[in-house]
Amino acid sequence: MQARLEQWKQYLLTGVSHVIPFIASGGILIALAISLAPMTGKGPDFSHAPMLKLILDIGASAFALLLPVLAGYIAYARSGKPALVAGMVGGQIAHTVNAGFLGALIAGLLAGWVVELLKKMPVGKALKPLMPILIIPILSSLAIGALMFEVLGVPIADLMVAMGAWLKSMGGANAMALGALLGAMVAFDMGGPVNKVAFFFGASMIAEGQYQVMGAVAAAVCIPPLGLGLATKLRKSLWSEQEREAGSAALGMGMIGITEGAIPFAAADPLRVIPTIVAGSALGGMLAMLGGVGDHAPHGGPIVLPVIDNRWMFGVAILAGVLLVAVAINLLKARAGEAESAPAA
Repeated sequence: MQARLEQWKQYLLTGVSHVIPFIASGGILIALAISLAPMTGKGPDFSHAPMLKLILDIGASAFALLLPVLAGYIAYARSGKPALVAGMVGGQIAHTVNAGFLGALIAGLLAGWVVELLKKMPVGKALKPLMPILIIPILSSLAIGALMFEVLGVPIADLMVAMGAWLKSMGGANAMALGALLGAMVAFDMGGPVNKVAFFFGASMIAEGQYQVMGAVAAAVCIPPLGLGLATKLRKSLWSEQEREAGSAALGMGMIGITEGAIPFAAADPLRVIPTIVAGSALGGMLAMLGGVGDHAPHGGPIVLPVIDNRWMFGVAILAGVLLVAVAINLLKARAGEAESAPAA
């Protein structure tokens, strides 16, 4: 059972790792276009800025590929190249029926499974060369397409709507708790599925004209890499040379809103690092929500500052979270070092 779960985790991580460049390039291009366009009461005005509109459209196009690429590479991780088509078709249908990120995950896993079954199907010698390039892609696409359109798509979309409604209801009654929850989700797996649920919720709220949810996410995403990078600079003696180099890279990734900069530290010391960055991002998300921080672009970190509402509170939220992470992780590492060096009783 443990081995099976580990395999599924690898499938999901393969999809996530391939989709990150689309998120980063699409989000940054959208943020750049919005930040440079004249701002009106109804949002950015691109009517007299054709170049910025072009940049916006390119960024949106990169973002639109997100679900097909995610599902395609999850399927690819399980069953190789023949599964790419069915996975990407499933991801595109997840986008079409509004099944979102969760729909793409399920479509990718199912596509990999269907292709795995088709590969075991007995066929004649003459058909074998056609199996990976024609027969398997056609049959698997038909199967996944029918499943997503006729069976799974609508229930998953309804589940996504219910999840959104639940999170929205928290926004009215307990915005601080919502900000803390989103911040914790963002940091928990540093770009993994939990992170993406929070991110996509924030991004979907932009389309609804609600910018504060994305504001909390935008503040939280950069806190893990910035906090850990700062920690390596504050007390160098606690960190190895390799970790200090990773800290410098993490600072750069944090500035452009790439949470994955924290992964090397979490992989080396998950029991100390993950709770610390979850606490830091939860604090940042909570303060951002409390301060009414809004983000008009589906991306986060200091790079989106030009499109942020209440920029001072955005800075305060990030700074508070970063300091919490840096100080806490250094204290934990120092205490662990003392315990290891203490003589046995």
